[in-house]
Amino acid sequence: MPLPKPPTQKASLLGPRDFEAQAAPRALKRGTATTDEASAPPALLDPAPLAADADLGARPPRAPSRSPRSRSAARPEGLDPAPTVPPQAVPAPVHAGNPAIETPPRTAVREQRPATEPARARPRRLAGGPAKLFVLDTNVLMHDPTSLFRFEEHDILLPMITLEELDGHKKGMSEVSRNVRQVSRELDALVAAMGHGAFDSAAGIPLAKTGHREAGGKLFFQTKLLEVKLPQGLPQGKADNQILGVVQHLVEAHPTREVVLVSKDINMRVKARALGLAAEDYTNDKTLEDGDLLYTGVLALPADFWDRHGKTMESWQQGGATYYRIAGPMVPVLLVNQFVYLETPGAAPLYAKVTEITGKTAVLRTLKDYTHAKNSVWGVTARNREQNFALNLLMDPDCDFITLAGTAGTGKTLMTLAAGLSQVLDERRYSEIIVTRVTVPLGEDIGFLPGTEEEKMGPWMGALDDNLEFLARNDSGAGEWGRAATNDLVRSKIKVKSLNFMRGRTFMNKFLLIDEAQNLTPKQMKALITRAGPGTKIVCLGNLAQIDTPYLTEGSSGLTYVVDRFKGWPHSGHVTLARGERSRLADFASDVL
Repeated sequence: MPLPKPPTQKASLLGPRDFEAQAAPRALKRGTATTDEASAPPALLDPAPLAADADLGARPPRAPSRSPRSRSAARPEGLDPAPTVPPQAVPAPVHAGNPAIETPPRTAVREQRPATEPARARPRRLAGGPAKLFVLDTNVLMHDPTSLFRFEEHDILLPMITLEELDGHKKGMSEVSRNVRQVSRELDALVAAMGHGAFDSAAGIPLAKTGHREAGGKLFFQTKLLEVKLPQGLPQGKADNQILGVVQHLVEAHPTREVVLVSKDINMRVKARALGLAAEDYTNDKTLEDGDLLYTGVLALPADFWDRHGKTMESWQQGGATYYRIAGPMVPVLLVNQFVYLETPGAAPLYAKVTEITGKTAVLRTLKDYTHAKNSVWGVTARNREQNFALNLLMDPDCDFITLAGTAGTGKTLMTLAAGLSQVLDERRYSEIIVTRVTVPLGEDIGFLPGTEEEKMGPWMGALDDNLEFLARNDSGAGEWGRAATNDLVRSKIKVKSLNFMRGRTFMNKFLLIDEAQNLTPKQMKALITRAGPGTKIVCLGNLAQIDTPYLTEGSSGLTYVVDRFKGWPHSGHVTLARGERSRLADFASDVL
């Protein structure tokens, strides 16, 4: 179809005859026409794209439904029809360099686009929205004095009753009192960093003022007396209820901001949720969310282990042990001092320990069999696979830090005492054994205990006496006088110490046994382990199912903390003992009770 002649004048219009010769315009899709194009005068639209569109169309030209006269009669005289063309149908102007023809600006449609579009406004609101406001309960600060700096970019508010409770617990030598004093020093440093003048309480104090760059929020204090109506069943004078009143006031005063109460008290959180307030536990101190994810120190090899790793394997013998250098898909999941085993029917079992990991290769060393009577340690032999692994760790001079976890009756204390006595009395590797534990009672406290430090610790060391009595009975050929002499010698090499007097000490060439380590906090565990001097071995024993310390859980216990932090270190090891060997009654009670 021939094209019409190009216009000779600027902004000239097509005539009716030329318009009838073109193909019918394409039907517009619903919603594509804009108000700018519909209301624009015809002189602003370029006629050249219309001709190009007619030439490119594959459909034959259709006859117009009504005559040009009827269409022109509905319009004012002097205006020719100009069809509305969708923006996506307009090609690039081929005559952009012709000064006689003006191209309509393409930005006209964009400039009048609505400013608020849901697809773009939602991420902007999330990125630039207000940070959360956390209201801290007193027990959170008592539990973790650095909790002020653990909330990233979010803000923190401290009610005045929280500061009052901190002031009431600052005196004393307990761990709680030391934490309170540390919190007071942190708060004093933050206030002092704002200058000598009174700071603006409404603007808050940046938590990063004292060098804690991980804290990007601000600290606020309650400075006004709030009149909040709580349910009648809640007494207004109680500290917990006053904190709940502060949270409720903040929720009403800041409806667009998320206000959350953080408390270690379960009842406090229950009351807050009953009132419709958001409440959470303080979880930053938890090493693991689930106790089942704790590193066990033992890994079962798959049945096709030798098929997948035996082609490039190297093996040699040294010092009575066999070494295997392997390379394969199992190497990335192995850790140094981790125990591996492979038990297949009809084949000799493999019990080994990972001694070295270099790049994509790992070295396995077979273990000493402590299940045999010839390798017994002070008359104690391993009764299961995990006990054999534990004795290999306890008797290894290269392991300076060992953790043993397991339920009651798995033999943790007995094996540790036997290994300690063997290395103190027989091998002369250590000078003496130091035993300590946390003095947290199972029931009601019996009150003041008279005597020296060891006499005061005597009631807490019943497990030590029971195991020493069992070890002394194994020496049946010595007679009664011989067993008495041995018992005196053993007790002269064992010292019982209290945790309260450990700070500042240094143990050199000692075998340190920490019993009931699950009741220690991570800070207390750090204070104990850093007491170790040259030639000292530390063994931590504990059962994560028997935590008696308030506000401690399996995830936040000091035992869980050190197991997770020390895994993979070449001079440490961990074993989780799975099967009890105390008696069939104790084993059954552990399973069903």
